This record gives sequence, C-alpha cells and structure tokens, in this order.
Amino acid sequence: MVSKNKKNDMIVGYLFILPAMILLFLFIIWPMGSAISYSFTDYFLLKPGQQEFIGLENYIRLFKDEQLITSFINTCEFVIKVVPLQLFIALSLALIINKHFKGNGFYRVAYFSPAILSLVVVSILWSSLLNPTSGLINEILENFNFAPQPFLTSVEQAMNSIVVISAYSSCGYQMLIFLAGLKNIDQSMYEAATIDGANKVRQFFHITIPGLRAIIIYQLITIVIQAFKLIVQPMVMTGGGPDYSTITILQFIYEEGFRHRYIGYASAVTIVFTIFLIVVSLLIKRILPNETD
Repeated sequence: MVSKNKKNDMIVGYLFILPAMILLFLFIIWPMGSAISYSFTDYFLLKPGQQEFIGLENYIRLFKDEQLITSFINTCEFVIKVVPLQLFIALSLALIINKHFKGNGFYRVAYFSPAILSLVVVSILWSSLLNPTSGLINEILENFNFAPQPFLTSVEQAMNSIVVISAYSSCGYQMLIFLAGLKNIDQSMYEAATIDGANKVRQFFHITIPGLRAIIIYQLITIVIQAFKLIVQPMVMTGGGPDYSTITILQFIYEEGFRHRYIGYASAVTIVFTIFLIVVSLLIKRILPNETD
C-alpha cells in the first residue's frame, strides 16, 4: 500500500512535470504523429480534410524524385565539407584563447560573437560582401591583382562559399565547449610530458586529443545533425541555385510543403529524413564509442 504522504508527493511531482508533458505532446508527439499519418495520404494544403489514403505512393515517389536526390547529394556534400572544417577551426580557436595573453577576453568575445547573430543577418551580410559586381571581397581581390570571382552565382563556388560562411558563423559555440574541455585536462600531465621530452605535437596527440575525446564525439554528432538541417543560408543567399547546386533537404521539404502545398509528400520526405538522421547518429556513436561505454 502506498502511504498518503507518498501519494501526495507523487501527485505534486506529476503536477510539476505536467506543463512540460503538455508542451512535449503539442510540439513534438502530435506533429510527429500527424506527419506520419499525412505521409500515407495525398494531403494538399488548399484542400484540408479532403485527403485520401494512398499507401506507400509518397515513399515510392521520393526515391525516384531527381530533385530530391540532388538536394540529398548537396546536403551530404555540405556535411562532408563543413564538419571537419568547423571542428578544426573551433579547436584551433580554443587552443589559442586557452593560453594567457593580453587581450584574451577580447578575442574570446570576438570569436564567439558570430554564433549569437541571426543566421539570416549573417547570410544577408555575406551576400553583400560576396556580390560578384559590387562586393567588398572582389574589391579586395582586385586591389591585389586577382580576377573577381562569381562566388554565390557559380555552380562550382556557391556550395563552397556557404560551407565557409557556415563554419565561420557557428564555430564560436563549439570553441567554448572545447575550451571548457581543455580547462578540465590536468595540467600536470603536460608538465610530466615536458620533463619526459615530449614536444608540443606529441602532447597534443597523446594528451589533448584523448582528454577531449568525449567532447569531440559530442561535437561531431551535434555538428553533423545541424549540418544536415541546413536551410537558412541557401534560402537567403542563393535560393537553392544556381542550377539547384545548393538546394538542401530541408529547403526541398519547405518548397514541397509550403510553396507547392503537397503536405502528404513533404511529410513522407520528412519521416525518411528523420530516420536517416537517427541512423547516422547511431552509426557515429557506434564507430566512435565514448570511453565510458
């Protein structure tokens, strides 16, 4: 038998978590359930309530959709390029500001500040800087006798430009996490390694990297997931062009669901993409297990 006081404590506990459970249901469980149900229908946004069950037609269609395949390839290309670049920049900046020197606080704020800016604002700013005719970047290149570059208007350069901009705008957050990890590494290990004759490179690979192993795995998983969710930069800067060279999965879902209003098909793509992200996260965790596992 449960005592009266324990039952009252249980009721109070449930009341505390009730608001969170309501929000969880309204913004996660219900939308997910709706997306799953819509994915088996021909739901068209301008005809609500008139959808018909069509089985797996949406799922069969998405594996034959050339534009969807192109957006998936573009997204994978972005992930492959931006993840190592962003990790490298973030770790490099963390190593720099982890040292004590004059103006350390200023540089820490300067490196982190892009991470708190809106991606829309950053994208608009860089669109202006990379303008092929009147952008500041080309003005600087011309002053050094380099030919002006097309940047965002070029099929070859557009995705690479977005990769660099994305790494720049997000690395500050990862930098702070790496910095916290560096602070937790026992400094006596470096002192002992120095006495034993280990140079800075050997200390980095045998002390710093193992000490940051759990953080690197966490950073890798979160950056990969965030990279696969790329949408703001290509929508603002290129609109998915030129020639669909920068269209991504999320942009494709947005276009199908809200511009073309095919909610059923967009829901099917969303479900498959969500499953894909879960599988990718599990694979990363499996390939790079935490030392506590």
